[in-house]
Amino acid sequence: MFRPTALGGALTALATVAAGVFIAATVSTSPAVAAGTGTGYLHTNGNQIVDSTGATVRLTGINWFGMETDNKTFHGLWSSNPWRGQLDKMASLGYNTLRVPYSNDALKPGATASGVNDFVNPDLVGLSPLQILDKVIDYAGSKGMRIILDRHRPTSAGQSPLWYTPTVSEATWINDWKMLAQRYAGNPTVIGADLHNEPHAEGTNPAATGACWGCGDTARDWRLAAERAGNAILGVQPNWLIFVEGVSCPSGGLSNVWDNDPSNDEDCGWWGGNLSKAGQFPVRLNVADRLVYSPHEYATSVYRQTWFDAPDYPANMPAIWDKYWGYLYKQNIAPIMMGEFGSTLADPKDRVWLEKLMAYTGTGVTGMSFTYWSWNPNSGDTGGIALDDWTNINTTKQAILQPYLIAPSGGTGGPTGGPTGGPTDPPTGACTATYRQVNAWQGGFQGELTVKNTGSAAVNPWSVTWSWPSGVTLGSGWNATVTQSGTTVTAAAPSHAPSLAAGGSVTVGFTANGTASAPATVKLNGTGC
Repeated sequence: MFRPTALGGALTALATVAAGVFIAATVSTSPAVAAGTGTGYLHTNGNQIVDSTGATVRLTGINWFGMETDNKTFHGLWSSNPWRGQLDKMASLGYNTLRVPYSNDALKPGATASGVNDFVNPDLVGLSPLQILDKVIDYAGSKGMRIILDRHRPTSAGQSPLWYTPTVSEATWINDWKMLAQRYAGNPTVIGADLHNEPHAEGTNPAATGACWGCGDTARDWRLAAERAGNAILGVQPNWLIFVEGVSCPSGGLSNVWDNDPSNDEDCGWWGGNLSKAGQFPVRLNVADRLVYSPHEYATSVYRQTWFDAPDYPANMPAIWDKYWGYLYKQNIAPIMMGEFGSTLADPKDRVWLEKLMAYTGTGVTGMSFTYWSWNPNSGDTGGIALDDWTNINTTKQAILQPYLIAPSGGTGGPTGGPTGGPTDPPTGACTATYRQVNAWQGGFQGELTVKNTGSAAVNPWSVTWSWPSGVTLGSGWNATVTQSGTTVTAAAPSHAPSLAAGGSVTVGFTANGTASAPATVKLNGTGC
């Protein structure tokens, strides 16, 4: 969870951006459009994100936090909605990307996850925070979603203005990023690194001690630190996107309007939201076409910035966004992926703000990318898309976001990437089946049935059936629509991945009540395996 900007010192009035300063980016009249989040790894082309085929991709995602807190794993795993059910809902609503905040505490050897409902999520029992993340990544990838990892805090205790603290060094920060890049190398579900969440000012000018941009002080210049970390990551995983947030005040210190020295005063914005100096001092990476700027933007429910009380609000907002970060997109310098923005919508001004902001990002696949804050209802400043039961949703917020969402389609298909699927010819009727018992407890068990299409043509739509002894009943299922009639269980293809390609496999997971029993007489579309 982020902390509000709490800028501390008084903010000077935002200078009006002169008309005509910003140049509209040239966009092809008919760009190639990728389905969902596209194929393979992503890279950049001007102000667009594109897939491995060059087709334009727009990330329209959401934040699911918790791994950065004392729980060290996703919040809401304590609810009655299984973790897969929550991802199912996100994908069905149109969120094609998941931004995952974490702290370095969650990555330590021996780190343990807490707040997990063992009855609802028996498959997570005993898993480390990273092992739970692995499962979320795998399942999200099967739905065609992408993952952005966000180093949100050095420790679970709270955020920091700089990317390092007395107890978490820059070397630890970079080495942990390299470890994650290596762990998920070859898995294009994970597309990149949001290097450090909300670097911001600390201390009052001229005695600034916080994160600056372009000041040249290697201990405080966030732009230079982003280059060091970004290049270290790309040295391990050159296919990742590097997401770089802004600062709050380019000097790294808060304005002091009481000292009557104008040189100490500057326009400051949200923590992580001020990229006004990135045009003059760009982040330089060793691998071309990997840089995405990622500002944060909030409403009055988080902090009452001066511009919310301007007489011309909300007409003044586009010029403010232009000044702080929008110019990077409009001048075709780099893509924008707005990593956090959100509101309770309790103040009527906030609804106007959100509607205006979404319109500013643009419609269609060429618009700016974003990940909304947040899925979690327990974000104190903003609330969430999910309501307190972690199942139902806030329909008011969703209605505003919905026109800008591009739903995921297919899956990333493991290391090679790309949506699953293939020709729709009749299957030749050949398959193999393997079963693994994952867990067992008194009165129940959990298993995974993997069926491989060994025929020469795709099965579309696919359906797997098997039988269980009398007295064994289905508890829950995933990766398919799983139902039971008598002793026969049917796992029908989900709508987002109806085709099982020749040589492809599908793993159906389930929990069941009764004596642990392997599926018998397994069939793929009526043909025995």
